[in-house]
Amino acid sequence: MKNENIPRSPDGGIAKHHSQFALLGERRFWPLFLTQFLGAFNDNAYKNALMVLLTFGAVSWTEMKPEVLTNLAAGLFILPFFLFSATAGQLADKFDKARLARATKALEIVIILLAGLGFWLQNLTVLLAALCLLGLQSTLFGPVKYAILPQHLRDDELVGGNALVEAGTFVSILIGTLIGGLLAGLDGGAVWIVGICFAVALGGFWASRRIPAAPAPAPELKISPNPLSETWHCIGFARQERSVFLSILGISWFWAYGALLLTQLPAYTKSVLGGDESVVTLLLAVFSVGIGSGSLLCDRLTQRRGKAVEPGLVPLGALGMTLCGVDIAFVAPANVIDAALPLAGLLHDITIWRVFADLFLLGVFGGIYCVPLYALVQQRSPVHCRARVVAANNILNSLFMVAVSLGAGLFLNRGYGIPALLLLMAVLHGIVTVYIFSIVPEFLIRALIWLGFRRE
Repeated sequence: MKNENIPRSPDGGIAKHHSQFALLGERRFWPLFLTQFLGAFNDNAYKNALMVLLTFGAVSWTEMKPEVLTNLAAGLFILPFFLFSATAGQLADKFDKARLARATKALEIVIILLAGLGFWLQNLTVLLAALCLLGLQSTLFGPVKYAILPQHLRDDELVGGNALVEAGTFVSILIGTLIGGLLAGLDGGAVWIVGICFAVALGGFWASRRIPAAPAPAPELKISPNPLSETWHCIGFARQERSVFLSILGISWFWAYGALLLTQLPAYTKSVLGGDESVVTLLLAVFSVGIGSGSLLCDRLTQRRGKAVEPGLVPLGALGMTLCGVDIAFVAPANVIDAALPLAGLLHDITIWRVFADLFLLGVFGGIYCVPLYALVQQRSPVHCRARVVAANNILNSLFMVAVSLGAGLFLNRGYGIPALLLLMAVLHGIVTVYIFSIVPEFLIRALIWLGFRRE
């Protein structure tokens, strides 16, 4: 359980701080980190491999159009987050989270075997069902991953722990996405996909068995069979503390913004930059490395004022995201050509370097923005319902991503271009965050204190 007897400085901060990377050598953290890292890899490797196969080989699977299939697959993966996040939150509050982690990883092994059966039978329904079940497995693990951190880490380690989790997640998403796409293009790619995903699932189960016990905070809780009513209850728990609920809204907007940006990267690269798939891959890597760098930087920035969690970093991250997002929208290449160029053909144009810088800094500021919000939600949520508050966060994350995706589709269908969409999202990001900071002045006050413009 969380250590409440932490030495503190006279101003309420933490008196002694250890490097966040030291956590990777401690059993109370590294098994969880490895479990979630391998799980994120499998989700994205299988999902991207399946989407590539459906895009380029849909004729042999079904009469449905590839673009319909890929959207269907994306929707099936995210559907469980709407339907079962509330149930996942209840389970994580009622049972030992370490045992739940092992159960979800065992489920992942079974799902990968089901996917293998789908490839063997060449049955699209089975493959899509496996993808939906992977979404369910991620849904069940989500509240465990975030609600267990305050039980195993001290207050002064929450930012560092969350930073490592977020950095690891984005790196894992990147690696999984790239490897999934590469495997799908190989002869006999299905065998490679299933084999690697199965081995990774076994590794995740091995790591989960080493997660220390995390006793249930509410063992007497009765599980509600109605996911809709319980979803509302979870959101109600999150709304009990205003700063927690608004932090969740800020996190949800971050994920919606990031998801839209990554979704539009291929079309932006082709129509605006004139680049090919290699350019898209590098841009994705630059953004992911930026997120990881910003997340890891949070711990050091938090130490500047000796606080366990520093809300003042959030406005700084939000401002940086807005400025970088606006600049990306106004990027105009010097020469627009009809044929898509490989990376080497674009490197002579300073425009591509400006986009690299914008995307990297957008990721850095995004990490600085979201990590303190996650730590604040964990720190200020009531212990007895912390997992259900995390579940509410997952529900709203999914809702925001779907809403923004639909809105972006309508916006583009009205004839507006991708640069206009990116500009709109950057401006909306500024508006949303200013609204949140106006309701909870603590964010701006702490930012002024962190910058040295105001005393404690």
